[in-house]
Amino acid sequence: MSTSTYDAIVVGGGPAGATTATLLAQHGRQVLLLERESFPRYHIGESLMPHTWFTFERLGVLDWLTQSGSPRKHSVQFVSTSGKVSQPFYFFKTITEDWASTWQIRRSDFDTMMLENAVATGVDVRQGVAVRDVVREGDRVVGVRADVPGGSETHRARVVVDATGRDALLAAKLGWKQRDPDLNKIAIFTYFTGALRDPGLDEGATTVAYIPDKGWFWYIPLMDDTVGVGVVAEHDYLYRETRDPEAIFRREAEDCRWIREHLAPGTHQGPMRVTGEFSYRATQAAGDGFCLVGDAFAFLDPVFSSGVYLALKSGELAADTIHAALETGEVTATTFAQYERDVRHGLDSFRRLVLAFYDPAFNFGEFIGKHPDLQPQLVDALVGNVFKDLRPLMDALGSYTGRTTQPADAIGS
Repeated sequence: MSTSTYDAIVVGGGPAGATTATLLAQHGRQVLLLERESFPRYHIGESLMPHTWFTFERLGVLDWLTQSGSPRKHSVQFVSTSGKVSQPFYFFKTITEDWASTWQIRRSDFDTMMLENAVATGVDVRQGVAVRDVVREGDRVVGVRADVPGGSETHRARVVVDATGRDALLAAKLGWKQRDPDLNKIAIFTYFTGALRDPGLDEGATTVAYIPDKGWFWYIPLMDDTVGVGVVAEHDYLYRETRDPEAIFRREAEDCRWIREHLAPGTHQGPMRVTGEFSYRATQAAGDGFCLVGDAFAFLDPVFSSGVYLALKSGELAADTIHAALETGEVTATTFAQYERDVRHGLDSFRRLVLAFYDPAFNFGEFIGKHPDLQPQLVDALVGNVFKDLRPLMDALGSYTGRTTQPADAIGS
């Protein structure tokens, strides 16, 4: 057994962990990042929101994204069950700056780049190291225990950051993880090559195609003539006839005209993957000596591609909060009070939009027709600009759908 001490230990090397570690290192902190897997590794979550641009700028990775060959994403469009395509929500219609477009990324490449950028910034990154538990002194977390070949290691730090994604190491151990009862969907997803892409500016658009009972397909154009396609709906709806993922996917794709037509010339590359009921949130975001970032704190239904953005933003907010606390003294649960309020605000804004999307009475076109003055705020939400006052939009969504008035705090805070 060996022991070492750092300013911060980050557990998990995905976008949230890499962002937190990199920005802490930029602040001059000594940071250890422990990642269970060896990169590159597969991960879902390939469509970025434009507001990720600002965190990427701080991290110094915009050049990589620009030169990566990843398709540019200028809009999001929605397709009705009849096959009618909405007018795309073009980001540049309300955004005139450089961040008016974003990217559709291959996560294995992107996540590897983010981890390599952390190393280049001075983070001590160790892959293939599985953290099994935290070290405590009373109620304070003061380090971690990790499995390594031939034994275990203990590492101590002034703060531990849980960035373990959906494994949610600390939230699971502490009994903080609570599922969202209103968003209990599952997803079945896979990849095709040679499938259709829309022309011009829409070539890299994210398309959301409705299926009955407010389920939906995502269709995301990626590099190398590949598209990612997935279907999301209630468990009972998708499994009503069979539990075979390939049979379910084929059935739903055949019944969705836009998806059927776009996949027709393509070749299925596989594999077919399934995720279980996936929306949840921890009841707390921090304690004495630790905090949760990204999916380790909460995961929200992916219909608006908010996952990577929330991972990046929570990592950025956590890093700045930790740095300021280390400057002045100990890191306690109180240290993260504003951090938690900010992250919850962003999550709640997205959640209300997601709940509206699933409400049978909601339609984007009708909503904008009724509230044309709110189109800029709706686009704000679609691009990720949610860490601001969006009360007019949220109030309108609440009055339009009714159920969106329930605060997310009802599921844990």
